[in-house]
Amino acid sequence: MTIFSVYIINKAGGLIYQHDHNITRPEVEKTFSYPLELVLKVFDEKIVVAFGERDGIKVGHTLLAINGIQTDGKYWDGRDILELLSHEENFPINLKFGRPKLTTNEKIMLASMFHSLFAIGSQLSPELRSSGIEMMETDTFKLHCMQTMTGLKFIVIGDPKQAAVDILLKKIYEVYADFALKNPFYSLDMPIRCDLFDSNLQAAIEQTEKLGISNV
Repeated sequence: MTIFSVYIINKAGGLIYQHDHNITRPEVEKTFSYPLELVLKVFDEKIVVAFGERDGIKVGHTLLAINGIQTDGKYWDGRDILELLSHEENFPINLKFGRPKLTTNEKIMLASMFHSLFAIGSQLSPELRSSGIEMMETDTFKLHCMQTMTGLKFIVIGDPKQAAVDILLKKIYEVYADFALKNPFYSLDMPIRCDLFDSNLQAAIEQTEKLGISNV
């Protein structure tokens, strides 16, 4: 089984640590004839699939390359991509689609959004002093969250069948206390930059992955 990534969010909703452990982003390359069977649009300065799915290409995938040459946002080889794809003389054309890596700004934004959702979840709960969101599950991943008494949130995203993620969360907290908080150069709630923290976190993740499939 697999742990995909780890996020640590401070009590104000700021992202202070993020680690991508084992994220695979499948890419699909196909030669298309005119007219293009997919509907593309510009989103966040990138060309994405807005409608139509085929051969592993899905809505939300980003256009990564044309004829083997990487795209630059909504441009390719200095040309507007949507304009390029609107002319029959440019076909057949080879297009590569996939999910690009999240940028640092996107990760910071997602951390802030989850912080807000966590607070909303606590307020919506019919029980007083609700612990907030502890788990979110999809068909491809499961998000686990543990909040400390000081408001620090530890988030692990992994395979839905990965076992012992609750133990991993507690271990990450221990690693944080031992190698971040005890570091004289570390200031509370500031980004974590510590080699010992990185190596011990990596070891904890690898140990958890060896436990395999959860029965839950």
